[in-house]
Amino acid sequence: MSLSWQEFERVEMRVATIQEVRDFPEARNPAYQLTLDFGAEIGIRKSSAQITMRYQKEELVGRQIIAVINFPKKQIGKFMSECLVLGAVGGKGDVVLLAPDFKVANGLRIS
Repeated sequence: MSLSWQEFERVEMRVATIQEVRDFPEARNPAYQLTLDFGAEIGIRKSSAQITMRYQKEELVGRQIIAVINFPKKQIGKFMSECLVLGAVGGKGDVVLLAPDFKVANGLRIS
C-alpha cells in the first residue's frame, strides 16, 4: 500500500533523550518504561519499549532516540504510553533503536 507524501508529513517523528529507564514486569512481553526528554517545546513523555533483548537499562540513559509523538496515548496495564519509540525489529523480536548519528537538539523533527 502506498503512502502519499502528505500522509507521511503528518507523522511527527522527533528526537528525544532517554532520562530514565525502569523495568516493566506487568508488560505482556519483556519491556522497559522510558522517560523521554523532547526539549522545552514538547517536554517530557513516557513510553514503553520492548528493547530488553539488546539493551541494558544502564546503557540507555542519556542516549538519543527517535519517536513518533502524534499517535494517541495507549494504556498498557497501569502504564500510559505517550509516544512510540522507533526501532528495527529482527526475526527473533530483537529491536535496534533508531537514533541520530550525532547529538542533536531534543525535539528536532525528522523529515
